[in-house]
Amino acid sequence: MTKRRIKSKTLSSFLYDPPAVIGSLILLIFFFAALLAPWISPQNPYDLGKVNLDFFLTPPVWMEGGHFPFLLGTDDQGRCILSTIIYGLRTSLIVGFGVVLIAGTFGVLMGLLAGYYGKVLDAVVMRLADTFFAFSTTLMAFLLMGIFNQRGLLTVILAICLADWVRYARTMRGSVLEVKEETYITAAKATGAKDFRLLLKHLLPNALPPILVVVAVDLGVVIMLEATLSFLGVGVPVTEPSLGMMISNGKDYIYAGMWWMIVFPGATLVMLVVGINLFADWLREELNPRLERKES
Repeated sequence: MTKRRIKSKTLSSFLYDPPAVIGSLILLIFFFAALLAPWISPQNPYDLGKVNLDFFLTPPVWMEGGHFPFLLGTDDQGRCILSTIIYGLRTSLIVGFGVVLIAGTFGVLMGLLAGYYGKVLDAVVMRLADTFFAFSTTLMAFLLMGIFNQRGLLTVILAICLADWVRYARTMRGSVLEVKEETYITAAKATGAKDFRLLLKHLLPNALPPILVVVAVDLGVVIMLEATLSFLGVGVPVTEPSLGMMISNGKDYIYAGMWWMIVFPGATLVMLVVGINLFADWLREELNPRLERKES
C-alpha cells in the first residue's frame, strides 16, 4: 500500500505541475519524431537522389515563393528544413542518451567503489575526477576531438564521455558516503553479506535518486555540447544531420533575409533543452523531499 501511495502521489505531483507536463510532451513529440523520421519527414535530406538544387533557398510555405512539401523552406542545398530538423533530432538524442548511458554507467561505478572502499581507491578516483573537472567540458571535448582526428557520432559520444563522467562519480560518491552509514547497511554487514551483494542490493538502489536528477539535467547539457561542437565544425561530419550544423550554415544567410535557415533549427534546439530542463526541475523537486526525509 505504501508503494502504491507513493506512486499515486508522484503521478499527482507530475500531473498538477504544468511545466513538467509541457516539458514531457515536448520530449515525447521530439522523441517520436526522431524515431519515425524516415516515415514522417517530407524527404530524406541526405539522399542525394532526392535533393534538387532547383529548390535552393525556398522560403516557408506561407511566404511568397514557398510551396509544398517544404513547409519550413529549404537550405542552400535545396534540402527541406523540416526534414533536416527531424533527422537532426535523431543525432541530438542519440548523442545525448549515448553519453548519459556510457558516462553515467562508468561514473556511477567509479563513485560507488570510491565511496564504499575509500582510502587509496577513493583518493585516486577523486584526484582523477578533480583533474578532469578543472577543465571546461567543452574545451576537453574539443581537445579530444582533435586527438581522435576523426569525426562521427561514436567519436563525439566518446569525446564527451571522457569529460562528462566526473559529475556522476562525484554525485554517486557523496550519496554512497551518506547511505553506507545507515543502520540497515551495518546490519547487512553483521549478517555476513558480501561486498558485491551490499553494493548492488543495498547501496546502489538507495544511492541512485540524486543520479536520476543528474541524468535529467546532463541530457540537456550534452545535447547543447554536441550542437556547439557541430556549430564549430568539429562535431559530426557533414554527412550526418545536426541542429548545430544547421545553425552554423544558416548564420551566413540570416542577414540576407533567409532567416528560416537558422530560426527553425535554433528554436527546435531551445525547445528540446527547455523541455528537458522543465522535466528535470520537477524531478529535482520530487526527489528532494524524500532525500530530506531519509536524512532526518
